[in-house]
Amino acid sequence: MEFNEYQKLANRTLYGNEQVLTNCALGVASEAGELVDLVKKYTFHGHDLDKKELTKELGDVLWYLSQIAEWADIPFEEAAVQNIEKLRQRYPDGFSEERSRHRVE
Repeated sequence: MEFNEYQKLANRTLYGNEQVLTNCALGVASEAGELVDLVKKYTFHGHDLDKKELTKELGDVLWYLSQIAEWADIPFEEAAVQNIEKLRQRYPDGFSEERSRHRVE
């Protein structure tokens, strides 16, 4: 599935009012917190990593991000492409600690 297609399909389930942006921004934080809690339990509490639950939470974060982009009239794919280009410029040969420490924006 393409990013922009996902964005449009996800938008079908957006419930709206004048607070859409705030709702979606808070939703990203809330769902990211649920994702982080899974990682915390795996890392520090000896739980198995529940990939089904992790996938669900990733999807929830993705939904909110796509709807923030939709609200701002930003094609979701544009955000993805710009991010990859930024990473390509920052780390042309892949991640390195040296380039990370001496990064120029």
